[in-house]
Amino acid sequence: MVEPRKAGVGRYLKEAFVFRWNLLVLGGASAAAILFGPTDIALPLIAAAEVTYLAGLATLPRFQRAIDAKAHGELRGPPAPDPATRDAAAAPGRIVEVLNSLAEDRRARFVRLRARCVEMTRIANAVRGETVDASGASTELRQPALDRLLWVFLKLLLSDQAIARFLQAADVAQIQRSIDDLAARIQKREAAVAEPERADDRVLRSLNDSLSTALLRKANIAKAAGNAEFVAAELDRLENKIQAVTELAVSNSDPDEMSSRIDAIAEGISQTEQTIRELQVITGMTTQDEAPAILGASLSAAMQPAPPAPLPGDAGSARARIERARQASEARRSKGS
Repeated sequence: MVEPRKAGVGRYLKEAFVFRWNLLVLGGASAAAILFGPTDIALPLIAAAEVTYLAGLATLPRFQRAIDAKAHGELRGPPAPDPATRDAAAAPGRIVEVLNSLAEDRRARFVRLRARCVEMTRIANAVRGETVDASGASTELRQPALDRLLWVFLKLLLSDQAIARFLQAADVAQIQRSIDDLAARIQKREAAVAEPERADDRVLRSLNDSLSTALLRKANIAKAAGNAEFVAAELDRLENKIQAVTELAVSNSDPDEMSSRIDAIAEGISQTEQTIRELQVITGMTTQDEAPAILGASLSAAMQPAPPAPLPGDAGSARARIERARQASEARRSKGS
């Protein structure tokens, strides 16, 4: 292990001289010599005593190690903030950033849900006779599990908005026309080229590649529509779960049971979080396993104007697409039953 670099004799002498007790004694003795004693004798004695003190302390190994450590710490700079403290300080900013990226209706939906959680908590506190709750959340509802549920709900709202914009920008009819046109051109080209030469025909290869790309786009849109239906259903399910848990706190005074219920619901959203990770590309939201403290955060900064709604695409609004997908799904389930 490499030893820290020595601070040097000059630094040792300086630190010994500016030591507060040395300055106090030196200043007091000098003032007393000037006021009460013959200065031609007292001041040289004080100077000699100071030189002896400085030489003795500056050569003391223990003192030198302390000054070396101090100098080494100054070179390294201030210590890095604790990760947990840094994350806690950044948490409100993360929540506000996501809220401000949402459209007005989605943002209002989350704010209403969080406000209901806080209100149910205050009612539960009043039922138990707890009139003071400066945080606005009771003991069992301040735990990370409920914050995680609210965080997942917020990310689902962001995913729902991103998918809606993607579906609005997609033109399924145009892609289908492109698929039909490419299929016809491929068929016409194959009729004009002898079968042994088709594998090496550059035009056929280009047309087949374009057809594969168009089919992939169509499949992506179909998958997005399925994700939209799932996200909409998960939003409703998770909202009901969160409200049920907070309402249960009013009639249930057993914190252990409350904790187990919240933990069970939090553990049951793994599929939802997996979907959010899959939608990360279009939402732009990185995977974040650690949920911020949402119940205790201040959302006053999340009152900026909502981003402008995207222009509707040629294929109609995304909400209409999602509703049609829901109706089709219900029709299939009705036929199956």
